[in-house]
Amino acid sequence: MKIDPDLVVRAREAGQVALPKISEAEEARHLSPVAAAALVSAGVFKLLVPRAYGGSETNAATFFAVLEELGLVDGSLAWCAMIGASTGLVAAHLRDDVARAIYAPDDAVSCGVFAPTGLAKPVENGFRVRGRWSFASGCHHAGWRMVGVLCEGEAPGANGLPKVHHALLPAAETKIIDTWTTSGLRGTGSHDLEVDDVFVPSERFFSLLSPPRHHGALYRLPFFGLLAGGIAAVTLGIARGALETIVDLAKKKTPLGARRGIAHRELVQLQVAQAEAKVRAARAFLGEAAADAEAESVAGEVSVRTRALFRLAAAHAATESAAAVDLAYGLGGATAIYEKNPLQRHFRDVHVAVAHVMVSPVVTTTVGRVLLDLETDVSTL
Repeated sequence: MKIDPDLVVRAREAGQVALPKISEAEEARHLSPVAAAALVSAGVFKLLVPRAYGGSETNAATFFAVLEELGLVDGSLAWCAMIGASTGLVAAHLRDDVARAIYAPDDAVSCGVFAPTGLAKPVENGFRVRGRWSFASGCHHAGWRMVGVLCEGEAPGANGLPKVHHALLPAAETKIIDTWTTSGLRGTGSHDLEVDDVFVPSERFFSLLSPPRHHGALYRLPFFGLLAGGIAAVTLGIARGALETIVDLAKKKTPLGARRGIAHRELVQLQVAQAEAKVRAARAFLGEAAADAEAESVAGEVSVRTRALFRLAAAHAATESAAAVDLAYGLGGATAIYEKNPLQRHFRDVHVAVAHVMVSPVVTTTVGRVLLDLETDVSTL
């Protein structure tokens, strides 16, 4: 897959604009307006929106490269970019006139919670939606908010599980519940959302698990694979940031009483090299798995095995990124614990990121069952 260098450069420039605002975001517990505006200007939130609505409709490789570039600067910045961009996939599921009205504006930003922790009651021309949803990252700067719901009285699907639907609502029809007081990714504003019996017209009611209306190869990629890969790309960026920080620190830090800096210590040399290998190997596997999925999506449907390996690559990348950050943080010693040193933020952020269910060990077990040809539920691959 060929990476679009222009989109990566624009993301890099947005990262530099956001860099001075990291402390502000950590304090406020959501992105600063300046940082959010920089992502809008760079087109980051429209990476996966169809070209018909002014989006880039880019490929997975570019999506991941942009997120890694932003993660190098700040995990929260990259996470909000990942959520906003991946929620742009909603545009491919909406009726043309509806998608155009919502996603065509240059400053269109959406966020979303996939988990169906709300309920929808069918009524004339639409649904009445109510519920509460956790982890609504980026809700502060999103004009549209997607929520997952189950329909009252609807029969289960063919797999015996409830059918998952999604509703897209304007921000004004949802309420933010302040819950996001966490150790890491503090700047993502991942608060709870609450909706109290709001009418959602049928044209803004859909399912991300159903075939999209747009038929480009991007929209035939597995939704969960693309989302998990985005999370992995964020962690790879955080790991790159940690590695750059520890290499710079090792070249400058000379412990009290020592003649030479810590860069001359064999343990430091060994673990810096190990961390570098972890990040590069993880990125390579993720890129290979995404490329295989995209190649199959061009021809038609992505196979279960390829979907499984895509998810495995994402989970592996997240795990290895966290391990690389741990090595860097450990090498930083007492210097790493101070707020002014970004290593402590890298450490906090990456461990919150890898707690996401999309890259959890449960995924690896599911993939193992697929590779062993055992009967298993593959609906979340």
